[in-house]
Amino acid sequence: MNRAITPPVAAQQPPPSAHEFTMHFISTPRGARLARRLVSHRLHEWGHPYDSTPNETITFIAAELTANAVRHGHVPGRDFHLRLTATAAAPATTLRIEVADTRTERCPAPESAETPPPLDEESGRGLYLVARLADRWGVTPRPGAPGKRVWAELRLPTARRDDVDC
Repeated sequence: MNRAITPPVAAQQPPPSAHEFTMHFISTPRGARLARRLVSHRLHEWGHPYDSTPNETITFIAAELTANAVRHGHVPGRDFHLRLTATAAAPATTLRIEVADTRTERCPAPESAETPPPLDEESGRGLYLVARLADRWGVTPRPGAPGKRVWAELRLPTARRDDVDC
């Protein structure tokens, strides 16, 4: 009996211009702080140094979104999920941060980020700042699970070959 032997199929790797980091965090201020630190660290590893504008901007956005997940999206016994991606496609690299929680009934309204809260308010500026810093942001339902995903994107111009000093 002749049997064809099929070589194992190699796992598909993301293209070198794409990076992804995902992790679940305990829904506490400590979990939000750890998420923010890991986002900054991962961006540094991906070529966006700690003191660069992209790293500082996405880290700030991560801090706001994770703090909101803990404060407004917390469900006892449930974690929040963070996903960070960097995708390079000419003419720009897109950094995307997503924070998902399991709270369905507390969904931020995009129009609430259009105007800042009154100056005498002690809170409520987080999504306003996210909207000002990100190129795009939004809220989508979690696919296949209860809750929502709040996301933001920052687009960075990709250096052209003639822009690089040799």
